Formats: sequence, C-alpha cells, structure tokens
Amino acid sequence: MNGIPAIPVPVNEPVFSYEPGSPERAELEAELEAQASEVVDIPLVIGGEEVRTGDTFDVVMPHDHGHVLARAHRAGPDEIRRAVAAARDAHRAWSTARWDDRAAVFLKVADLLAGPWRQRLNAATMLGQSKNPYQAEIDSACEIIDFFRFGAHFAEQIYAMQPISDPGVWNRSEYRALEGFVYAVSPFNFTAIGANLPGTPAMMGNVVVWKPASSAMLSSYLVMKLFEEAGLPPGVINMVAGDAVRITNELMTDQDFAGVHFTGSTGVFRSFWKTIGDHIGEYRSYPRIVGETGGKDFIWAHPSADPDAVRTAIVRGAFEYQGQKCSAASRAYVPASMWAELEGPLVEETASLTMGDVRDFSNFLNAVIDRNAFDKIVGYIDDARASDDAEVLVGGESDDSVGWFVRPTIIRALKPDYVTMCDEIFGPVMTVYVYDDNAWEETLDLVDSTSPYALTGAIFARDRRVIRMATDRLDQAAGNFYVNDKPTGAVVGQQPFGGSRASGTNDKAGSMMNLLRWVSARSIKENFVPPTDYRYPFLESE
Repeated sequence: MNGIPAIPVPVNEPVFSYEPGSPERAELEAELEAQASEVVDIPLVIGGEEVRTGDTFDVVMPHDHGHVLARAHRAGPDEIRRAVAAARDAHRAWSTARWDDRAAVFLKVADLLAGPWRQRLNAATMLGQSKNPYQAEIDSACEIIDFFRFGAHFAEQIYAMQPISDPGVWNRSEYRALEGFVYAVSPFNFTAIGANLPGTPAMMGNVVVWKPASSAMLSSYLVMKLFEEAGLPPGVINMVAGDAVRITNELMTDQDFAGVHFTGSTGVFRSFWKTIGDHIGEYRSYPRIVGETGGKDFIWAHPSADPDAVRTAIVRGAFEYQGQKCSAASRAYVPASMWAELEGPLVEETASLTMGDVRDFSNFLNAVIDRNAFDKIVGYIDDARASDDAEVLVGGESDDSVGWFVRPTIIRALKPDYVTMCDEIFGPVMTVYVYDDNAWEETLDLVDSTSPYALTGAIFARDRRVIRMATDRLDQAAGNFYVNDKPTGAVVGQQPFGGSRASGTNDKAGSMMNLLRWVSARSIKENFVPPTDYRYPFLESE
C-alpha cells in the first residue's frame, strides 16, 4: 500500500420530489407495475450461494394482503449452521483485507443505489412494507446511501486515530474485526436499517449472519443482491429467514458468536441479553450487544409555542408511515389555552388525511404491516372508546377486508397515565393530555417519568428560558431531542440516532460511535533500539 487514500467527502443524498411529470415519478410507477406483476422466489443466501429449502412463506402487500409478492424460503438447523460456517470461512480474508477495499464495496453500493437501483429498491419497499413514495425515498434510497458514504468516511477517521510515540519508539493502533461472527437482526419498518445492521459491521471487517424481518423479505433480498453486485465477497454477509427463536438460539449459543446488531422490540432485546448472559462462559470473547428498541416518543408544548407548528408536528410526527417508525410521536402534552385553539384544526386535518394503496401517490397513509399489528392497534382504540378515562376525538375506523388499514386516530387522555400515554402501540395513534398552563414545569416531570423509553422527543416553545429549562430537565428522556420540530426524520451525519433506558444501548446509528462497536483495538509498540541491560540508573552507587 503506497498511499493513504482519502474517502470522498460525504454529503447527504438529495431527496427526489416525485412531483407529477418528473422523470423519477415515471420510472418509479413503471417499476411498481413490473414488480406487482411477478412473484419472486426468495432463497437464503449462504456463502454466496442461493439456497432453497422448499419450506416457504408468502410475502404479501399489506395494503392488498391477497396479493402475493414473493415466496421466501425458511432456514432449518442445517442451513443456520451452514451460514455460520460460511461466515467463519470468509473471516480471515475479509478481516485482513485493506480497509479501503472494504470501504470501496459499500461506496459502490451507495452509487449503484443513487443510480440504477434506486427505483427498484424504492418500489420493493413501497409494495412490501406499504410506504408512500416519499417515505420510501428517504428510507430505501437516501438513508442507505448516507449510511455507507458517511460510514466509509467515519471508518477512515477511526483508522487514522493513532497514539503518540516517544523517541526511539513507534506506537500504533490496529482496529481489528471482532473474533467470530456478528448476528444482525433487522425490523420491517426501514429498509435502510436492514442494510445498515449487517453492512456497517461488514465494512469494519466483520462477517455477518443476517436475519431480516419476514414482512420485509422482498426489499431485504434486493439489498443482498445489491451487496453482491457491488462486489461483496461470498460469506461476508449471509442472509437467513425463518423462525426467529430457532435462528437466535442456534447462533447465540455458538462459541464464535461475537456480537448482535439489533433493531426491534424491547422484549426481544432483553431476551437476547439474558441468553447471552446464560452462555457468557462459552464464547471466545465477550459479545458486543448493540440494540435500538422501543419508543413512546413525546411532543411537549409550552403556552408560548406556535399552535400551527405543534399541529403540523403532531400530524407528521404521529401519522407518517402509519406511526410505524421507532421515532413516531405517540403522546403529546398541550396546555389548555393552546388546546382551545388547536383541537378543531388538528381534528379536521387528521380527518382529511388520505389513505390507501401505495400505487396511488395521492395517499398520505397506507396500511399497517400485518394482521398482528392491525389487531393490536384496533384493540387499543376499542379500549379507549370504552374507557371513562379517554375519548376518541377523530379516526379509529379500521378495515381489513383488502388491506390492514387503520384510520389516523387522536385520543384525548383524561389521566396522564392512561394506557395509550404509556404503551408503545406502533401505529397511527396519537394520545393528547391537556394540562393546566400554570403546571408546565410539573408536566415536564410527567414527560420524563411516564414512559420507560427514551428514544425521541420534541419540545415547542418561543420563550428561550423555557427551551433551556425543558432541555435540561429532559436530558435523559430522549436520545434524539428536537426543539420546535417533530421527533422523526433523523438524518445520517446530522442527527446520529438512538436512545437509552428501554429504547436501547444508544450506540447512534449513522455515526462513528456505532462503527467503533464493531472493532477491537490492538496497541502495538515497536522499540527501534531495545535496551540490552536490565539495570536502571537509580541502581548505581553514589
């Protein structure tokens, strides 16, 4: 290596508008039609080979659940063990490859996605995960591109972090891949998370066994094909689908299990932690445990706040992508004086939101992901209708005849600890608690103590003293904290994402902090002129 390559300076990928008449809109519409007309056979990908077990499950459109998009093969015990073996086989060559060669693979992923792959992956995300074109664009195009362009830049900075040296000594740091394999477990709601969870550890030299969410298999398979087209060697990332408990038990009891990169529910992550603890003496090294889990994300408004800004933050923050973002706003605290002005316009605007098939670009919302999500969300709404402690102000209607549709819903809680102020629902449901204007300081304590989560939150105020007080008072309430903005929409390189408490380990996806979790440092000292006598000067006689 006769040079120190510099990674191209990253900038955030521009977001396409998809306005009528635009070339990207026409290209996306054509891709949607093409993908909706076929049924994809999705294999496992192990050691670079497509593996078909014959044990399949259907991947359907959530907004048209009778329409099968793909049939995905499940991994059995033999395939799971084979994936681990493939990762082991790839470890030496990949972990010792030049870091810039590894980075080049993922920079190529970004460029392919910015170009010929953009609408292919956007269409798969729209059809398989029921996202409108804007929500797909910011996820499966822009965020993946940003993850890898900024990730390569952060990797360069990590490898450049070197210690000082005394005269005659050369000290240096190596940032090694973990010894073993990383288990990546990705959710349905963001294709970008599905790319980042296996991709970032791999960029740092690790080998990975990746289990995508069953309801996101179409886009996940395309991500895997994109990795391959960019030149990722066989076995570096191995994709398996199927029974989550079986896969997890097999992988987390292997001596070469080196870490887990997870996004999903708090309960599942806690079960992972327990399994790791139960087997801690069996691993070659202490596993890295990195997870982003649940959220009960808040909007708090002070009497000095702009009601129109609060209204827009609630509508966008709570109802974009049907409230199925980890960061989605789901509880709001509004002063009584503002509520008198805000309630009518908020209810009217919520009622006006359009919902339907993703192929109709006039729809603001689409369907929730599956039957289980639909039943859970509807259950909370039905309970609120029957409760003396809550009132459904707008929405609440549901229809599962064609797709899993739930109208955007606003509940007014008459008690600050009503269940929908506390539980993560993961759907288009916002609960508002109206507080006395004079109790705004006490309400900050409610915000901080009501939920076990600490992922995202937003405060709205014009008074700068209030902004400072609320920011300080809520310093542990959210890992991503927004002032006069909705609590969603974190951008790679701008707002590193993650929370603590029951929301995860706060290792900040989209930042150097996350990449550092996937390396193990080695300090090397080289003495150019080593001593040849054990005696120190203090031993000499006077």
